[in-house]
Amino acid sequence: MSGPVRIAVAGAGLIGKRHIEAIAIAGSAELHSVIDPSEAGRSHASQIGAKWYPSLAAAFEAGKPDGVILATPNQLHVENGLACVAAGVPALVEKPLATDLQAGRDLVAAGERSGVPLLVGHHRRHNPLIAAAKAQIDKGLLGKLVAVHGMFWLMKPDAYFDTDWRRQPGGGPVFLNLIHDIDLLRHLIGEIVSVQALASNAVRGNAVEDAAALVFRFDNGALGTFSLSDAIVAPWSWELTASENPAYPATGQSCYFIGGTHGSIELPNARLWTNPDQRSWWEPISATHFPVSHEDPLVCQIRQFVRVIRGEEAPLVPALEGLRTLEVIDAVQRSALSGQAVAL
Repeated sequence: MSGPVRIAVAGAGLIGKRHIEAIAIAGSAELHSVIDPSEAGRSHASQIGAKWYPSLAAAFEAGKPDGVILATPNQLHVENGLACVAAGVPALVEKPLATDLQAGRDLVAAGERSGVPLLVGHHRRHNPLIAAAKAQIDKGLLGKLVAVHGMFWLMKPDAYFDTDWRRQPGGGPVFLNLIHDIDLLRHLIGEIVSVQALASNAVRGNAVEDAAALVFRFDNGALGTFSLSDAIVAPWSWELTASENPAYPATGQSCYFIGGTHGSIELPNARLWTNPDQRSWWEPISATHFPVSHEDPLVCQIRQFVRVIRGEEAPLVPALEGLRTLEVIDAVQRSALSGQAVAL
């Protein structure tokens, strides 16, 4: 395939617009069209001088793009993903892959049968920081992994909940936010094989959680804990520490702590803690920073999508990975309801 890869963006909401901006920066891609049935979507396409279509069917009929980013409402991900598979058009599906596990499995199976690439927008894996941290862990720099702790503490303002669905099941921080953290923990540590979770709505009293506490067991024997709340004024969350999205003020803190028998890493500060000589609590311990380049992970994700479309490499986050992360989130929700540990 010569020349820029033509990518259509379905859904002109907040994340769709960020994907459009990333396509413009990526260099190896160009915007094919904006697909959105709303007048606001049509207006945005006009403002940026892009073609506009009200539906995937209309866009495909006019001339198929090389790939599609599905930034539509979550409930449409599977339907639109299946439409892309049927048309033979590779698709990058925003997270979550699906709102229903079985539907997600059906979509993964359809993509595998057809050979049409399906990717999931867990964009944090594309952050050079994560690639560097994973390389350090995979090299054994931390020794045998023992434990990991993560935090998502921030305050969502009252106006955020003026939108009704954000007060209903599926609209809370477990499904909307923790899903990103779970995906990174799976990517960095290994598969999660059991989950124990508690959830509370004691602050706002909505039909969805505003806090949760979780314990994980990984397949390599490591244990994990995670504390989650969107009702705490605090600086410890990926959103407020990683400087990925300029909409959030950067706090300079870390929110992940990964420990092994030879050292520990803080992320996103990229700080590595080790004993220079003998490993002991009596011995000096020092911190070093491993080098990390700074690039927008959404732009990196577009560039990788282009390479996948061209057949140059496999997806970093294929649909099956998105499904496995979704299975963990489902286990978290089931555990919180039952009060019992859930095995995966």
